[in-house]
Amino acid sequence: MTQRLDNFIGGSRVASRSGRTAPVFDPSTGEVRAEVGLSTPEEVAAAIETAKEALPGWAGMRPLKRARIMERFRILLEDNQEEIARLISTEHGKMFADALGEVARGIENVEYACAAPQLLKGEHSREVGPHIDSWTLRQPLGVCAGITPFNFPVMVPLWMYPSALACGNTFVLKPSERDPSAPLFVMELARKAGIPDGVLNLVNGDKEAVDTILHHPDVAAVSFVGSTPIAKYIYATAAAEGKRVQALGGAKNHMVIMPDADMDQAADALMGAVFGSAGERCMAISVAVPVGRETAEELRRRLEPRIRALKVGPWNDPENEMGPLVTAEHLQRVKGYIESGIEEGAELVIDGRGLTVPGHENGFFIGGTFFDHVTPRMRIWQEEIFGPVLSMVRVEDFEEAVSLINSHTFGNGTAIFTRDGDVAREFADRIEIGMVGINVPIPVPVAWHSFGGWKDSLFGAHAIYGPDSFHFYTRLKTVTQRWPTGIRSGVAFNFGGTGDH
Repeated sequence: MTQRLDNFIGGSRVASRSGRTAPVFDPSTGEVRAEVGLSTPEEVAAAIETAKEALPGWAGMRPLKRARIMERFRILLEDNQEEIARLISTEHGKMFADALGEVARGIENVEYACAAPQLLKGEHSREVGPHIDSWTLRQPLGVCAGITPFNFPVMVPLWMYPSALACGNTFVLKPSERDPSAPLFVMELARKAGIPDGVLNLVNGDKEAVDTILHHPDVAAVSFVGSTPIAKYIYATAAAEGKRVQALGGAKNHMVIMPDADMDQAADALMGAVFGSAGERCMAISVAVPVGRETAEELRRRLEPRIRALKVGPWNDPENEMGPLVTAEHLQRVKGYIESGIEEGAELVIDGRGLTVPGHENGFFIGGTFFDHVTPRMRIWQEEIFGPVLSMVRVEDFEEAVSLINSHTFGNGTAIFTRDGDVAREFADRIEIGMVGINVPIPVPVAWHSFGGWKDSLFGAHAIYGPDSFHFYTRLKTVTQRWPTGIRSGVAFNFGGTGDH
């Protein structure tokens, strides 16, 4: 009998009564391992109402008490990280070590949220006028919602709701229907940690569920991570409804390799950054930009044997380095991009489409793919492939590399490999990208910094997690007060009435 995955509302699992379901696959075998109920608008609205009812008690709790609950949640996540990673790998397909890394980075964000008593402190100014003081405080927004992608089913939700809850908000999560088991399991851990019923809820669903969240009047803020077309839709729709929105979109991340770079280091870095998690990362490097012909030829010479030797197979074999793509549909999409690159004249150096994994012939596998002589007019450079496909764009000098990257519509992440500090500094200053790595291929910030791209990679004024999250999930209030002192100061009719008379 196929396992049925439910919603989590008011501290309990609640089955959807919509009658609509979506299959959840094991990408390594191609078999359906579960089905997830797709919630009706009424069921999503019920989850929002539950969160609204829980808001006064949670928002009124002392920040220190909320932080202590979050600390218990962190401990439970650490104690159960292998089970969480197993659920991720089974439904996503990524290597077990990669899934463990995802959980670890998510836990860091819970740990950061535990600092809420410090992070929510305001500023105080004494005597801004005669016997007048001013101070600021940050207060919760209300019911917040998160809409998250399949590629990091645990980490990305943990980018959102720990900070939202620590600030005193309640939360409704709509995870991807492709791999919903792990986020549902984490909900149970949150309940065990002592998060009160109704404060944190999960609804499974598709566009109907998303649109209900975007239009519901009791949702104050929406966080989203996914593709750029959907991010634009989320931002435009929710902002038009008066909600606070952060919507993170797609990426096309370049890595510049200067002639002075350590070529073995650069090649190894590219292997992990391109093919880790089968390229299904918004921070994956998908374009190598070697500077100069000799650099390009040397990089290609080192990459080819590494890519051909890439070990592809199911997540539970520790010898494997890359797993399958998430669905058969996505596999066909990636293959379509490879065909497009061929048609548009790129040199297909290594074609991963012919890969067969013995014993897993029905899995959604594809091998590492490598294109050389890619140009900016090609779709494989312009669009996010979200698969294990590396494109090499050759440039003559540093200036051309900077211009190439800055001309792209995406601005999520980038990297440069060099031994020259002047070049590295110039690159960091001039590149129009939100996250920059210098001899670091995937510059994902740690939890006490914030994550966010530029241009078509982020819509909204706030980056996600870290310091920006505490600004996003709170409203600033400034209080100016004067207490009677027995000293009559007269009447002030001017606008600057708090100043000296």
